[in-house]
Amino acid sequence: MKEYIEQHKESFLEQLKELLRIPSISALPEHKEDVQAAASWLAKSLEDIGMENIEIIQTKGHPILYADWLHAEEKPTVLIYGHYDVQPIDPLELWETPPFEPTIRDEKIYARGATDDKGQMFLYLKAIELLMKKHGTLPVNIKFCIEGEEEIASPNLPPYIDKNKEKLAADAVLISDTSLIDKGQPAICTSLRGALAMELKVRTANTDLHSGSYGGAVPNAVHSIVKILDTFHDENGKIAVQDFYEGVPTPADTIKEEVAQIPFNEVKMKQELGIEDFFGEVGYTPAEQVSIRPTLEINGLVGGFHGEGFKTVIPCESSAKISCRLVGDQKPDKVYEYIERHITKNSPIGAKVELKKLITGDPVSLDSNDPMIQKAADAYEKVYGVRPLYPKAGGSIPIVEVFYRVLNTPVVLMGFGLPNENIHAPNEHFHLENFSKGIETICEYFQTL
Repeated sequence: MKEYIEQHKESFLEQLKELLRIPSISALPEHKEDVQAAASWLAKSLEDIGMENIEIIQTKGHPILYADWLHAEEKPTVLIYGHYDVQPIDPLELWETPPFEPTIRDEKIYARGATDDKGQMFLYLKAIELLMKKHGTLPVNIKFCIEGEEEIASPNLPPYIDKNKEKLAADAVLISDTSLIDKGQPAICTSLRGALAMELKVRTANTDLHSGSYGGAVPNAVHSIVKILDTFHDENGKIAVQDFYEGVPTPADTIKEEVAQIPFNEVKMKQELGIEDFFGEVGYTPAEQVSIRPTLEINGLVGGFHGEGFKTVIPCESSAKISCRLVGDQKPDKVYEYIERHITKNSPIGAKVELKKLITGDPVSLDSNDPMIQKAADAYEKVYGVRPLYPKAGGSIPIVEVFYRVLNTPVVLMGFGLPNENIHAPNEHFHLENFSKGIETICEYFQTL
């Protein structure tokens, strides 16, 4: 397989470049036709590699693709998920080469979507093509479910999954939208934190006021919101919202051991970030704080005068963006209620508060000993020569929990990116070493199954 991949690597990369040239930015309405074009390109590519029953399913937003090949009798079925939409490209001036003109330099391919997620998703097409050409058949049954809205929180995919449980039924859901630990060290992520994003607005008077005429007598919206936000944590970094920790488990020793196995250089990280020390929930290591513990963060704060010079006003309104990462059995809607209650209880005199829910996503925890995950580990080890580690991701991929819960099947998070490949940032790229090894590993996994 390795020889075939190397022989065809250049043609594979030229095909990937075609997909990367399509500016399928799901968040921007002006790119709606580009997102549709990416879906059409993938549908044709799925047909070319022998997939059947190919559908482009239109939604209220961007399309979902379905395809399958179901001729491996009495063999497992694997559902492959990926997304063909990409993040916006701002700031454009920081890109060394145009984001939608794929460029190869230093054994990396640079473009928006190179690793998140077009490049990683493309590996499956080439692995299937390789196996089909070599054997004339596939060792397992394959289904594809590919969406164009992951970068805008997948609003239309969960209802589709709910309505199509039998159609999407599989022995495992396979997703490549995560990364290795480092060069040469594979990883299978086994937990993702949930998400809750909110906006808090505070209003006092009906207009900004002169600080000389009214200062000292009327409530200040910025003072008010700062007072509220300061009640979120105690002096030990623990979240002080009543009932917030409902559903948060005490980490099992096995989980803490898996976290401890992941390289985490505290001294190096402090130097890289330019911070003097870490600050978080007492009783947990920084590695645990960013992976298996919940958070409540202030992401942005606006209020008052920000222009050049000075304007002596008492602001009448202020707002803050707030987000949580959730773990265990925490439910975003419940946590939202607890925070809303806490804000109401801690609002200063004269402050009219409004909290708005923006994004929700449930956490998910996977068993690293599941046979489907262990067979993936076998495939990684055969290709990379190293057994994968099992990191707990601090971020969120909400659709993982939906697949896991609705289809009641293991999810294998089998990433081939690297942590420093600038996803969501200028100069996103994908290392070609993992492009080749990724195709080989996927082939090994299918054959192992």
